[in-house]
Amino acid sequence: MNFDLTDEQKTIVEAAREICEAEFAPKADEIDKTGIFPKENLEILSKYDLCGIPIPEEYGGLGADFLTWALVGEEIAKTCSTTSAIFGANMLCIYPIYMFGTEEQKQKFLVPLAKGEKLGAFALTEPSAGSDAASGIATAVKEGDEYVLNGSKMFITNADAADIYVVTFKTQPARGARGMSAIIVEKGTPGFIFGKQEDKMCFHALPNCGLTFQDCRVPASNLLGQENRGFRVAMETLDVGRIGMAVGAVGLAKSALKKSIKYAKERIQFGQPISSFQAIQHKLADMATEIEAAELLTLKAAWLRDQNKPFSDIAAMAKLYSSEVCARVTTQAVQIHGGYGLVREYSVERYMRESKLFEIVEGTSEIQRSVIAGHVLK
Repeated sequence: MNFDLTDEQKTIVEAAREICEAEFAPKADEIDKTGIFPKENLEILSKYDLCGIPIPEEYGGLGADFLTWALVGEEIAKTCSTTSAIFGANMLCIYPIYMFGTEEQKQKFLVPLAKGEKLGAFALTEPSAGSDAASGIATAVKEGDEYVLNGSKMFITNADAADIYVVTFKTQPARGARGMSAIIVEKGTPGFIFGKQEDKMCFHALPNCGLTFQDCRVPASNLLGQENRGFRVAMETLDVGRIGMAVGAVGLAKSALKKSIKYAKERIQFGQPISSFQAIQHKLADMATEIEAAELLTLKAAWLRDQNKPFSDIAAMAKLYSSEVCARVTTQAVQIHGGYGLVREYSVERYMRESKLFEIVEGTSEIQRSVIAGHVLK
């Protein structure tokens, strides 16, 4: 098995690393403190054609692959987890339009998303439908050449910062998952209203708010894929989204390990660096080993997607394992830093807070285990 990257992949990833370290890393802590959406970071991603990495050039993308997208996402996550989350959520809008959109939809919506001219969001979760996504009650009723949308979504990443949304609605509520449709909605459409921003324990600059639709009318041509086949659109989108979440978790864990190694070498106690103590060495060894395993699982999922092979189970495994590794690694990073680990100046306290998101968003760890079990027991 060849683990070498192609020359093109190396060039893109190395360039992304330089950009992220120069542009994103210095501002990451401040972004968390101020809670101000990092619009300038998105402009940088757009400038360097990093918004639509796996999308063909004819649709405004870079024309690379999902493995490259994952590797670049990791570089972003290592330097600014907020920008990484925005980058990942944008793909949740790009991917279904690329996979299920008509040529007209691709030209109108996909091209500006892939170019970074517009930002996307994906809306599936509702106040009463989280893990049980098929139980959503937001509706789309067709009237002539329009759909009339009513209902609410919540915890939507990119939320009011986005321009284009892929949203799920029930077009035949009695049919459950088989009565769900995916519809593209643009910001500014009458009847499309934003709720309050959630006051979260982490990712303070990441927009997360509710979306409300009150007799919101959109063209019937905004239907994405077939009517009543939206659950498939959502599930296939989440498969790629889980790779994105795993990428973010691996990147954050790598940053925590890097900070811990640096601190352990510099911190002197009992007349020697704490890195000389076996207790600290074993923590670092466990952290490094788990991160390596998580990264390999994540990159395998991206590689399988590129090969057009089934990857749903591996994506769930990658998301599950990477998110839990990230939680363990960031917790140990705080422990290694001791009292300083609780101080914002050292960043690891932010890493620990942020790690929790990966165990919950886009399918909790419990849901991932159910998905994996479903594949294992086939």
